Amino acid sequence: PDAVKIGMVSNGELILAIGEILKEYQARHIVVDPVMAATSGSRLIDGEAVAVLKDRLIPMADLLTPNVPEAEILSGMKINSPEDMEQAARLIGDRCGCAVLCKGGHQQNDANDLLYMDGQAKWFYGKRINNPNTHGTGCTLSSAIAAHLALGEDLKTAIQKSKEYISQALAAMLDLGHGSGPLDHAFILRKDSLQ
Repeated sequence: PDAVKIGMVSNGELILAIGEILKEYQARHIVVDPVMAATSGSRLIDGEAVAVLKDRLIPMADLLTPNVPEAEILSGMKINSPEDMEQAARLIGDRCGCAVLCKGGHQQNDANDLLYMDGQAKWFYGKRINNPNTHGTGCTLSSAIAAHLALGEDLKTAIQKSKEYISQALAAMLDLGHGSGPLDHAFILRKDSLQ
């Protein structure tokens, strides 16, 4: 495959199996969205699976895309400011040997995300869009980054284009069901008719 995105995995055995397949197929452009904690801070997988994820899968990644609670788990530190995000991303990136995009969209600084790569930090700023339907935004961002990497974009360009896609999908204001619904992944299909 030209790129692979890995999201939530439920247990250590599954993580080990994914790692073996990635090696077997010599996968490139591996993006790992370490779905370990909800933005609310609730843990989504057990400690054993987190340990296997850290030990086996994250070191294979080209890019890791934790939200703030996940970055706290991976770095072992509390994140309360943009400076803390930079420190946590540096700790994770240096320990794991991959680029880290720390997603701050829901908690720290609106839609601003921090990339730590090759010893350098770069902020990607985004405008907050007043839309309650944000379910799956982080998952969609990491998937879009993997898609742009598969198309041959460099990592920084892939992140910038993916953030623009997310902003437009949120701005389309899809409203399905009750509670926090999904963003409008297919907004582009109707883009001409919206203008």
